[in-house]
Amino acid sequence: MRNIYIVGFMGTGKTAVGKVLSQRLKRQFIEMDDVIEQRQAKKIVDIFAQDGELYFRKLEKELLRELSAQTDLIVSCGGGLICNDENLELLKKTGVVINLKANPSTIYERTKKHASRPLLNVEDPLKSIEALLAKRQHYYHQAHYSIETDDLLPDQIADKIIGILKKRERF
Repeated sequence: MRNIYIVGFMGTGKTAVGKVLSQRLKRQFIEMDDVIEQRQAKKIVDIFAQDGELYFRKLEKELLRELSAQTDLIVSCGGGLICNDENLELLKKTGVVINLKANPSTIYERTKKHASRPLLNVEDPLKSIEALLAKRQHYYHQAHYSIETDDLLPDQIADKIIGILKKRERF
């Protein structure tokens, strides 16, 4: 079966929802950021600080190519992965792309205690969230499906995704 790719901005619930889906659908769950951290033997925030965002995006692209050659996976993608035409095309070609969305204030509340978010280690994180969301919207809108997560728990979001998948003939 096709992969299920969960995309969206940081703090929208990709990892939590992916884990629930993995249990319910009996599929392997892959958190791309975790795989990159393991392979690089350092945290994402350190990769950004020491090697730069371009290097990190290169690692993401390579990992996506590897994962897209497999099937039956549930993949939580980094928030910026979809913001590359080649990555977007590969996601859509090899799986069902589910975009999780949330308001900037919700994202801020969910992420403000995490120093591991390199793109939010700035003076005004809420303003940064708003700017990044605006910049990425074009890509997020190209997912096969989108779900608002502001007032939902991971189980509820997983229910919605399973409902979407059941309506599709094959996934």
